[in-house]
Amino acid sequence: MVATVGSADCILNLLKTWISRFNFMILPDDKTRLQELIKRTQHLWKFLECDEKKKKISDLEVEMSAPAFWDDQANARKVGSESNRLKQTVSRIEDFRSEVEDLEALCELCEEDEDDQDMSKEFVSTLENTLLRIDDLEVASFLNEPFDARPALLSIHAGAGGTESCDWADMLMRMYVRWAERRGYDVEMQDLQPGEEAGISRCSIRIDGLNAYGYAKAERGVHRLVRISPFDSNKRRHTSFCSVDVIAEIEDDDIDMDIPDDDLRIDTYRSSGKGGQHVNKTDSAVRLTHIPTNIVVQCQNQRSQLKNKQTAMKVLKSRLYEKQQDEKRAEMEKFYGEKGEMGWGNQIRSYVFQPYQMVKDLRTGVETSGVQAVMDGELDPFVNGWLRAGCPRQRNREIQVDD
Repeated sequence: MVATVGSADCILNLLKTWISRFNFMILPDDKTRLQELIKRTQHLWKFLECDEKKKKISDLEVEMSAPAFWDDQANARKVGSESNRLKQTVSRIEDFRSEVEDLEALCELCEEDEDDQDMSKEFVSTLENTLLRIDDLEVASFLNEPFDARPALLSIHAGAGGTESCDWADMLMRMYVRWAERRGYDVEMQDLQPGEEAGISRCSIRIDGLNAYGYAKAERGVHRLVRISPFDSNKRRHTSFCSVDVIAEIEDDDIDMDIPDDDLRIDTYRSSGKGGQHVNKTDSAVRLTHIPTNIVVQCQNQRSQLKNKQTAMKVLKSRLYEKQQDEKRAEMEKFYGEKGEMGWGNQIRSYVFQPYQMVKDLRTGVETSGVQAVMDGELDPFVNGWLRAGCPRQRNREIQVDD
């Protein structure tokens, strides 16, 4: 009886060992996914025209090595910026392609030594991570507009509704700061106006990092919140709205725009909020009003009035440029049947906290019940879904909003 039990245990152990080995064998499906990864990498290289970009980089380096290159400093900065942008794009794909080649070599080693379980585990794990990364690279390949690589200037304005909307604006500001930090971007607060009782009535944030504007522009539109209000003693549901605008930071060398002094009204005032002794005791904050369009830009993040004025002027030019682009798009959309423009009616995303939890993008249909994760900055599924859908500017009326 003891021998029988011992034999059974031995067989069971052998079976467990075999199952364990099977779990970490490279399966045919893994090889198929590797071949798919190789094809996608090759397609991405061609789609981004990396060979052409490498030739362009070589030509620019020849131009930059010329003795008289720095005689025209404005053009030199422009050429240098273009060279760096091209190098950044090509190097990312080159590095990734090299990793895929290493992964292919690792697969061949695993096939030669099927008993090396650690190597098989490493291959499967690396394959999973690499497949996730090529998804990000493919999404980034959609960012081919002239200013997608630039810093983003994101502003939030509370809608009608007083304290409710101001609190919602504060929540959105926190969400975008968290999103930017998760992506490794630098965040700078340029303007902040507290609400009368809670939250904020408006804010302007500068987000700087690779393709910051290209990604952040997905958030442009009206964001709607449905929840049981913490400010209502009767615990009733309230609906709040905030408008989010995103523009690219434009440098003087990028566009030819001259704003006559007669078109500007410049006001100075004392900064609000924290900032030390100097920032609150002098008129360092600056408000620029472009009289023909009534566009208002405010900046109070610097202690120097001159620096705030320079920053505000840069933002104003960026807003005027974006307004010109909006007008061109609106004119073109008359021929393609799109209606509406950026405004309060253009809801792009709905956030429902009660009676159930759901965040839904009204342009693409992307949705999740993970409300807390979204408010903690998990916005990439929505941003990537918007880019893959072709960057729709308007709400898809076929997508229903369930309250």
